[in-house]
Amino acid sequence: MANTTFSGPVISTNGFVGDFTGNITGNVTGNVTGNVTGDLTGRTFGTVTTHSGAGAVPVTASTVRLTTTAANALTLANGTNGQLLTIIMVVDGGDGTLTPTTKTGYTTITFDAVGDAVTLQFMTTVGWMVVSNYGTTVA
Repeated sequence: MANTTFSGPVISTNGFVGDFTGNITGNVTGNVTGNVTGDLTGRTFGTVTTHSGAGAVPVTASTVRLTTTAANALTLANGTNGQLLTIIMVVDGGDGTLTPTTKTGYTTITFDAVGDAVTLQFMTTVGWMVVSNYGTTVA
């Protein structure tokens, strides 16, 4: 497919699946599965999910709203190269201690109050790195 400029809505009624190479000018609404490579201009929004209690924090959304139910041990699997993940404590039922599988510069991140938040970025060669921290204890 050659470069194509869209100046209005693009709607696939047949569930288009495949590769697209070219330029898109206008709004894209809906889900994109796969990689988007290039420059983005405008607002982009990620998905938000929740996690309650101990166990694996999901890496399938860009933001995780964390509810602890006691002193919870939390794990974080490896992500995708370049992935950003923000975790925010929204209900404090006890400290939540996060231990990522692969990380650089720390061992654990502890959430102990509503509003504690950390943004992490995953790089294949070094694992999860802390990009920003508000209130958590990074040790």
